[in-house]
Amino acid sequence: MAAPDDEERSLSEWSRTLAQALQVLDLEVDHPRIVEVAERSSRLLTPHAGAISAFMIGYAAGTVTTDGRDETSAAVEKAAKTVLTVIEKDEETSEEEGWTGSAQ
Repeated sequence: MAAPDDEERSLSEWSRTLAQALQVLDLEVDHPRIVEVAERSSRLLTPHAGAISAFMIGYAAGTVTTDGRDETSAAVEKAAKTVLTVIEKDEETSEEEGWTGSAQ
């Protein structure tokens, strides 16, 4: 298993490679935040839900008109928070549907 530093290094290199290929050179990716959303989505739904969630965050952030790195980061964070809010509501609903919330 890769150490956290190795994983972060690999993710950073991959992000740079993709940024160059997609010509979004000024993009800084908050890897831990995107990974958190992807992992929580995958645990809640299916393994592929993480990829869909990450894509939707990027797409939503990409539709916002921004000027500079700070505004772009804010757009991504807003989209990530929205997805996490939906996940949290779904997690609460899942818990309530089990024995704990059934008063049995």
